[in-house]
Amino acid sequence: MNAAQDRLNHPGELLRHLFDVAVARAMPAQILAAHLPAPPSGRTLVLGAGKAGGAMAQALEAAWPIDAPLNGLVITPYGHCPPDYRPRRIELVEAAHPVPDAAGAAAAARILAMAQGLTPDDLVICLISGGGSALLSLPAPGLSLADKQAINRALLKSGASISEMNCVRKHLSAIKGGRLGAACAPAQMLTLLISDVPGDDPAVIASGPTLADATTCAQALAICQRYGIALPKAAQQGLSSGAFETPKPGATCFAGQQMRLIATPQQSLQAAAEAARALGLAAYILSDAIEGESREVGRVHAAIARAVARHGEPFAKPCVLLSGGETTVTLRGGMSAPGQGGRASEFLLGAAIALDAEPGVYALVADTDGIDGVGPNAGALLTPSSLARASALGLQPQAELDVHNAAGFFDALGDLVNTGPTFTNVNDFRALLIL
Repeated sequence: MNAAQDRLNHPGELLRHLFDVAVARAMPAQILAAHLPAPPSGRTLVLGAGKAGGAMAQALEAAWPIDAPLNGLVITPYGHCPPDYRPRRIELVEAAHPVPDAAGAAAAARILAMAQGLTPDDLVICLISGGGSALLSLPAPGLSLADKQAINRALLKSGASISEMNCVRKHLSAIKGGRLGAACAPAQMLTLLISDVPGDDPAVIASGPTLADATTCAQALAICQRYGIALPKAAQQGLSSGAFETPKPGATCFAGQQMRLIATPQQSLQAAAEAARALGLAAYILSDAIEGESREVGRVHAAIARAVARHGEPFAKPCVLLSGGETTVTLRGGMSAPGQGGRASEFLLGAAIALDAEPGVYALVADTDGIDGVGPNAGALLTPSSLARASALGLQPQAELDVHNAAGFFDALGDLVNTGPTFTNVNDFRALLIL
């Protein structure tokens, strides 16, 4: 039996292989160095934030000439510093995600201070990845960290999309929405981004701290009203009056700045598809930018997989269906203490209920950063036997979904995918295998 056939005989291992390939494609150590410019005549300052911040800083330090000046500060979530990285020229600070804390606020203030006094001979390299919005939490004038924490928690529970959440975050910040980029002028600036947002809009990734912002205070206020987000008086006034407006496209402070997307969800999905085809398995990418309520998106994917399994439409089996993007989980009835679950596992449990143990259909859904929501797992694996095994344990899938305990459901089956932090982030990875 050759290696390809052996993989096909072990669906769970095959799906995990595809996930690992997708994550590897987005690792900074493999991709960042090719995007670096030559050292400037002045000094080089490295600033940044995100779940990939530590790995991006590590890759930059390794590639930058040892005799060229280099210093800076990058913020990454607690536990996201690569274990083999010993920062020498770039300081790495850990802070809380997804709800900001004082460590992140203090580090963001330091980053903004470091941007002052730069000259046209200096170069700023900004390392931005998903998660940076919570890590760069420097409240707008009149707002406190407690205000930002409360608004952030409410947004996370609301079901708002990442673009909507980051529109609000930009306008309530003293550093995001292009304000850091404006502060760095007149220095040369290169922003290197790893995308975790549907559509790869650079201005949405980590709330675009270095990039001009086309959204408005009026839009941010409308989003808060749409989702019932309570705002303190200073935030309400700042948005209503336009006092919290962000720097807009065309502003002279952004002249000459450069931006490069070094890793995207589509690139990782393409890598996974190529790996599947190398095993003799047909692979189809549905989309890299799927949004919506996690459980409902799971049901839609299940319907497609069932059509393939039963009718050979729209694709012939055996095949694997791949998708990415960022779904949302809306806590029902303002639930304050949901079960253990995240958007990947909630997608998978929604799909499991819809598939109803369809023979020959397997799925792995996980977040490429290694953390699904706030739990320690990246996601989970679904097999045709999942519902039968759950029934034998007395578990009721719909009841577990109703209390947002999807991760607890798959944990009881021993089917969680545990990777720990991966040190990158190109959003959700979904693979449905139909045999």
